[in-house]
Amino acid sequence: MTAVFTSRFNPGSAEATQRRAALQTRLHALRALEDRAAAASSRSLPQFEKRGQLLPRQRVALLLDAGAPWLPLCTLAGYLQDVKDPEKSVPGGGMVAGIGFVSGVRCMVVASDSGIEAGAIQPMGLEKILRVQEIALQNRLPFIHLVESAGANLMRYRVEGFVHGGTLFRNLARLSAAGIPVITVQHGSGTAGGAYMPGLSDVVIMVQGRSRAFLAGPPLLMAATGEIATEEELGGAEMHTAVSGLGEYLAQDDREAIGLARDVVAQLGWNTAPRPSAPAPLLPADDLLSLMSADLRQPVDMREVMARLVDGSELLEFKARYGMATLCAQGRIGGHAVGFIGNNGPIDVAGANKATHFIQWMCQLGHPIIYLQNTTGYMVGKDSEQGGMIKHGSKMIQAVTNATVPQITIQCGASFGAGNYGMCGRGYAPRFLFSWPGAKTAVMGGEQAARTMQIVTEAALARKGITPDPAESQAQFDKIVAMFEAQADAFYTSGLLLDDGVIDPRDTRAVLAFCLDTCAEAQARTLRPLSFGVARM
Repeated sequence: MTAVFTSRFNPGSAEATQRRAALQTRLHALRALEDRAAAASSRSLPQFEKRGQLLPRQRVALLLDAGAPWLPLCTLAGYLQDVKDPEKSVPGGGMVAGIGFVSGVRCMVVASDSGIEAGAIQPMGLEKILRVQEIALQNRLPFIHLVESAGANLMRYRVEGFVHGGTLFRNLARLSAAGIPVITVQHGSGTAGGAYMPGLSDVVIMVQGRSRAFLAGPPLLMAATGEIATEEELGGAEMHTAVSGLGEYLAQDDREAIGLARDVVAQLGWNTAPRPSAPAPLLPADDLLSLMSADLRQPVDMREVMARLVDGSELLEFKARYGMATLCAQGRIGGHAVGFIGNNGPIDVAGANKATHFIQWMCQLGHPIIYLQNTTGYMVGKDSEQGGMIKHGSKMIQAVTNATVPQITIQCGASFGAGNYGMCGRGYAPRFLFSWPGAKTAVMGGEQAARTMQIVTEAALARKGITPDPAESQAQFDKIVAMFEAQADAFYTSGLLLDDGVIDPRDTRAVLAFCLDTCAEAQARTLRPLSFGVARM
């Protein structure tokens, strides 16, 4: 029967206090990185004010409904990928993205961060926009793009970026053809490929004296053909709204353009009724700061996490006495019925079978599945192998891959080995995936990897009759551990877009409720797909 969970966790213990302090340090570092991107952009404020423009984050704030929820996405995109110095890397990929409400409609909002390098497209920025386009398509979210970009930086040209960049435009066509509105506010330039942003939008709003859209700007035009033309003649806002027909609306400034975008969204008729309130958990969310150890070696009862996420802290555990290292339970978050799968240890044969059964049961009920990752992977050893671990683990992976309900993953702690796959890691396309600041992702732990290589190396030397040098062996061990630890770090993996963002554990229930509302709205929303996207007239 469904019952209120009885916690055995002592938040006042010395161990809990130490864990809380360690995680708060990580949260401080996370916020500092996010603030670094905003600060870098805001340094352009004098230029923007001189031009009578708003900064990108000001545009987003003005577009969104005041006081409504906002879920930022991929805030660490590109961290340590632009430069390797953690003190100088600016995360975010050169754009702001997230899900929020515009005129009462839940939308995907993307803004070029033109305060940084004039909005030039960064490699991880491209990956970021492709990811949020996919989220918009899956969840039937109107796609609003606030564009002002200098295009690609030709000094850092990469042919693969040019080729893969076409996917951005393909996705706009897919969104429009699916019946999902694509709305562009052209705040500044859109040159070459960037001109296809408005070209592939259903509705375009341009700003007088600021908007530019052309396949070849004056310098390239002169270099290619010798023709001389002004920016306004080639692609100005007045020309496009009166002559070419590329723009539907002409605004006097950024504020009016944002107001027009809100009016366009208001006319969609896509508003949804708010969900009734649901009982909060009986256990405090603050405890989530101190449940996980910093080194992830201490066992955690993931029921303690579940009970701090669900309505009324009520859980119905599935097969509680079978495969006990793998937890399966039902509960509600914000009134949404959900299934949980979590890890109290490695996934063994019984646990894999239990999870497979539970996934199929949730699909039969139509309940979304939430994976709370904290696993070292699938069980290894003679007994496990003879018990059919490979085939039973494969059944679980089959179930995860082919589940017919939305799946949402939270990487709470360890995400090692094939456990990352079986617990719906990024490669298995969960609808959303977020990490806690202390989470780690790797094929195995750093020390396990180093010990494995040490054994292999020493065995190879022994076959040659060579005695290993202890100092060299230790140096190799330390180097491998450092390499694995650096790449396993949640900030590093988030910089590679291996999640949709790093979140404060205390916000997990709110984030999950927001995502579940988004999934439910998508299922209820009726689209009118076309054979092709809206063709501009």
